[in-house]
This record gives sequence, C-alpha cells and structure tokens, in this order.
Amino acid sequence: MTTGQAIMFLSVSDQLGGSEIALLQMISGIRRLRPSWKVHLVLPGHGPLLDRAERLGADCVILPMPKPLARLGEFGSLHARSPMIARLALAARLSVVAIVLPGYLARLRRVARAASPSILHTNGIKAHVLGARLDPNLRVVWHVHEYVGGRPVTRKLLRAHEGRVAIIVANSGSVKRDIEAAVSPKAVVHVVHNAVDLDTFRPDGPVEDLDARAGLSAPVAPVVRVGLVGTFARWKGHEVFLRALSALPGQPAVRGYVIGEAVYDTTGSQYSLAELREMARRLGIEDRIAFTGFLRPAPAMRALDVVVHASTQPEPFGLVVAEAMACGRAVITSAAGGAAELVRPDQDAVTHQPGDSNDLARAIARLAADADLRRQLGARARIAAGERFHPDRMARELVDLYERVA
Repeated sequence: MTTGQAIMFLSVSDQLGGSEIALLQMISGIRRLRPSWKVHLVLPGHGPLLDRAERLGADCVILPMPKPLARLGEFGSLHARSPMIARLALAARLSVVAIVLPGYLARLRRVARAASPSILHTNGIKAHVLGARLDPNLRVVWHVHEYVGGRPVTRKLLRAHEGRVAIIVANSGSVKRDIEAAVSPKAVVHVVHNAVDLDTFRPDGPVEDLDARAGLSAPVAPVVRVGLVGTFARWKGHEVFLRALSALPGQPAVRGYVIGEAVYDTTGSQYSLAELREMARRLGIEDRIAFTGFLRPAPAMRALDVVVHASTQPEPFGLVVAEAMACGRAVITSAAGGAAELVRPDQDAVTHQPGDSNDLARAIARLAADADLRRQLGARARIAAGERFHPDRMARELVDLYERVA
C-alpha cells in the first residue's frame, strides 16, 4: 500500500465494549505509523465510539442499522427453555431481517464507493457478513473478537461468506483455533493480540470515588475494594462474582463493586441493573456491593485493590485483564480461553476456575488478606503489560497484514 491508501472500518456498535476499544487502538496505531493513509469508520449511531474515533482523526459516517438487524442475536435461542419455540422465533426475526437487509446494503455500498477504501476491516459478526456481501472486488479483513463454534446460525453464515474474505484476524490463539474448527480449517487466520494504552492505563493517575458514584457513603472502617469491570453480558460472570462475595468471611472486610452497564441491543444477551440488584438482595449482600454504572476504566481500576475477571465462558481475549495489569492492579482471572493466554498464574495474576463461585471466593479471600501479595502481583503485572500489550506492537502487525493483502 502506498501514500493515499484508505482503510474503512465497519462497526456494528457505537458503544465502547472490548472490540470497540480495540478498534480505537487500531485507528490510533494506523494514524501513528501510516499518517498518510485515510481512515474511515462506519458506525450505527452517535454513541461514545463516535467522539473517540473522530478525535483520533477518523472520517466517521453514521449509518443507522435497521432495528430488526440491530436486535438480531442468537443468544436467546441457545439458552431458551423451549429450544423449538426459540428457533422458530429466530427464524421469524431472520425473515424480517431479509426484508430490510437489501436497502441497508445499498446504503452501505454508497458509503463505501464514496470512501473508495483499499481495505474493508469489519468489527463484529454482523459486520463480517455485511462486509463480505458488499463488493466482490473489495479486500475484506474480518477481525474476529469472539467464539463462533457454539453458535449454529453464525457458524453457517461465516462458512458461507469466508471465501470472499482476504484474511481473518483473531484476537487470541484460542479464537484462531475456534475459527479453524467452526468455519474452515483452510481459513487464513492471523493472531494479533489487542493492545492497551499504557499511558492511560498506568498505576498513577486520577482515581474514581467509587462509593460516591454508586450513591453510597464511604465505609467507616478500612475495606479491601474488589471490583468486576465490564458490560452486563450474561457470560461476564456477574452472578458468579456476587455469589463469591456472599461466600466471603467477614474479615478482612471486602466491599464489592460492579462497574459497567448494559450496552448492546441483542435481545436476551445481558443482565439489567434491576436484575443484578435483585440478585444481590437475594444473596444478602446489599450492604457489601455497589453498582457504579459506566465509568472511565483506568480511574475506576486504580480505585480497586483487586480487579476480578469472572467470565463463565472462555474469554476470547480479556481486555479488562490487560488493562488492569497495565494499571498495576492485583488481578483474578478465569483460567480459560484467550484470557488465560495473557497471564502467568501466581506470577502476575491469580486464576480461578470459570463459573466456580467458591473458587473465586477463595482467590478473593487470599488477596484480601495479603496486601504484600497484592502489591507484588500488581508490580509484576505492569511490567508484563508493557511487554505484551504495547500499542506499537499491535499497529505494526496490522499494518504489515494490510500491506500484504493490498
């Protein structure tokens, strides 16, 4: 690729989940390493992704996604009590999507023709399918941030469109293996681990008042602050985290924090705040748990003594783990999937068995009782983050792939 080339990113969300934060790192890296390249971003709304991308110099176009397409998801059919009824409901939603899809694709093609990109880089399953159907002459890069093997409809769609794609980028070796098994063993898949802004995510800097954010008074006695940071997706392990807190002994005192919100449109895929509050009430921990809503992650993490990653399913990457390590926090992470690739157990993090609230409770109790161990893990984690998640490393790998594809 030469001067004047263009990359167009297609995002199915305008929020700031893990894949969108990774997308911002990609944009930032390209602008830094190849300042002559044009960067375009197509996104569905005016959410926080828009402002962040524009500040990085991306030319952004808002193309609202039809509601039937935006809300289409497979989660409900996979976890319904009546799979047959759920499959019929999914089929009905797919038929509605089939009606609105041609018009949306036509609008998207007009945007792509105006940008005239050298590469179309898609972010999200729906974006992958849309991108592959856009223009047979367009070089398409799928950036896969999630597992697809357990999702029958998604798997079939990706299999049907994989032949139209130049390369696939996976954010972990775990995701790469899933793609090869679920989509095609012949798929060209490159692993590019996500990056972390090491200046934003650093041990020193602004610190959030988590209690004030949650509308609570500060504790009268010292507490160890333990928090789960993330969206309210059901597989992020909020129930496991709350159950672990309920299983902790009274000393040392631990106060838990749930930091985040429900951000996605997909039906049935996430908890509501009301559900989580009711869960805490039933577990008898209302006085030991605080719900802060969405906060800037770095100041929020610096306010915590321990950051918990509690995903019940294998995590494709685990950006929160990488960010917390960069902040020099003691981290507890589920020992599965891409997140397990990021840490060295008992060297720069503590691990627990996914979905096991008792094992998580033991890990929290261990760190809560040992301030020296928390400090040691945090110091080692910061060093490891600088080695493994440097933004220039991610940018170099992506630019190299773009130039090879083009």
